[in-house]
Amino acid sequence: MTHDISLVIRGGTVIDGTGAAPVQADVAVAGGRIVAVGEVTARGAEEIDARGLLVTPGFVDIHTHYDGQAMWDSHLAPSSWHGVTTAVMGNCGVGFAPVKIEDRDRLIELMEGVEDIPAPALHEGLDWQWESFAGYLDALERRPRDIDICAQLPHAALRVYVMGERATRLEPADAQDIVQMRGLAEAAMRAGGFGFTTSRTISHRTLKGDPTPSLRAAEDELTGIALGLRDACSGMLELVSDWNTPDAASEFAMVRRIVEASGRPLVFSLNQRHDRTEVWRELLTLSDEAAAEGLPIRPVFPPRPIGILLGLQGSQNPFSGTPGYKVIAHLPLAARVAAMRDPAFRRRVLSEDPVAGSNFPLLARLGYARMFPFGDPPDYEPPESGSIAAIAAREGRSAAEVAYDMLLADDGQGFIFAALVNYADYTLEPCREMLSHPNAIVGLGDGGAHVGFISDASFPTYLLTHWGRDRASGRFPLPELIRRQTSDTARAVGLHDRGVIAPGLKADLNILDFGRLALERPTMHFDLPAGGRRLLQRARGYVATIMSGAVTYRDGTATGALPGRLVRGPQAAA
Repeated sequence: MTHDISLVIRGGTVIDGTGAAPVQADVAVAGGRIVAVGEVTARGAEEIDARGLLVTPGFVDIHTHYDGQAMWDSHLAPSSWHGVTTAVMGNCGVGFAPVKIEDRDRLIELMEGVEDIPAPALHEGLDWQWESFAGYLDALERRPRDIDICAQLPHAALRVYVMGERATRLEPADAQDIVQMRGLAEAAMRAGGFGFTTSRTISHRTLKGDPTPSLRAAEDELTGIALGLRDACSGMLELVSDWNTPDAASEFAMVRRIVEASGRPLVFSLNQRHDRTEVWRELLTLSDEAAAEGLPIRPVFPPRPIGILLGLQGSQNPFSGTPGYKVIAHLPLAARVAAMRDPAFRRRVLSEDPVAGSNFPLLARLGYARMFPFGDPPDYEPPESGSIAAIAAREGRSAAEVAYDMLLADDGQGFIFAALVNYADYTLEPCREMLSHPNAIVGLGDGGAHVGFISDASFPTYLLTHWGRDRASGRFPLPELIRRQTSDTARAVGLHDRGVIAPGLKADLNILDFGRLALERPTMHFDLPAGGRRLLQRARGYVATIMSGAVTYRDGTATGALPGRLVRGPQAAA
């Protein structure tokens, strides 16, 4: 071997990302690439004893929202704490480029409302040294990071850039608008964008209640933009939708036509809704039919419920909208806890109804039957008997009383878990079916977003622990779970240079102590620009994470190495 070997990982159980059976082997690294897998006799500048440990490719997360954080932070936690070495951002049609000076605040307001990223943090953290999407990529490229990032073109920003106020009034794009958006989409892909994303869900709104500008975009507009990707011969399409315009089959037929016209692959978000519990199966069938005809349309799904964490430090709790709580909402946590422990104040709040429009709309629909205590370790598949409603019935108290006391646990640091989707029947069997499906892709962790009430960037760890070890039934082989978040996600976005442990490919790797691998309970931190808060969830059992051949984390602690870079467009294997 003639390479100057920088690192040898010795004697680990290698799960290579292809789905193949594990093998015990050494892995040698030189120049940021894997140069040998097997028995390596040469010594490396650094050696890691991985006997008894798993060695996997670094995880590739195709649905994150680090569009803002990546501008000011070199450590893209929490994703980098969970073995992620490549993250794709710009999802859900929201982001910060292209942008005109007069529209900067508008894009911040939209990101704050849709993704729950505090506006003060964005105002302080973004330097706006760009107008075009290419300029935004240049700005991203100037900062080293602990993971690689890939950027996509967001529809809301593109539409506002071209149409101005007409976009936010949800007016249809005219022929000239569409021509301009098509050209900008082509330019964005040629500059290194990975795709175009759009949202058609009514839940994506500003805090003022204004819908995302892309909500009612017509088929001719979406097709025109997709043709821009065809012109560039690059990029994927991403869609978030309620699938009700007017129904799932009709909207999926439109998606098919867009893919047929453009020839570009498309991914769409897939969840089991609590109000339309079987639509996800219909969409899965429709995507199967499309795939059988050679149309590259794939669903992206989460491996557990997407759930809101309700707490006194978060963006919402069950009493946020009551007049009594509003009086103390501005107080520091300790003062609020003291006030809430006062019997008279407790009686007042428990007797009040929320002020109209104060609470997150889905909370009213969920009710206490879909809310659960959130302990340590966290349980993301709790039984129906563990719901707040069930606990209240057993104890002879109101559900509101039970919830109130849960919020005061740990001096006000307690959380309530409210399962929004994928838990209509109090089981993760729908997720198991999605995970069993060869055309479906794991994702929707939303790393960097929903910082006040969701902490789902831990999906990579959960996928391994719950579905590979801890669930009582319906578990999956580890090689398949590793494949689903390495080679499968990497290939889905056109990254052929990573996701598999093989000579010549990028040396993005994880070393795991699978027996110790576990999620910790999320905690609130106040480390965003302007003192903004964010929920962060750590994990135990990551012995090392290696990025481009450099060890970036040892036992969950950052080493200071920052080899991560902006990736410009799809990458070939060599």
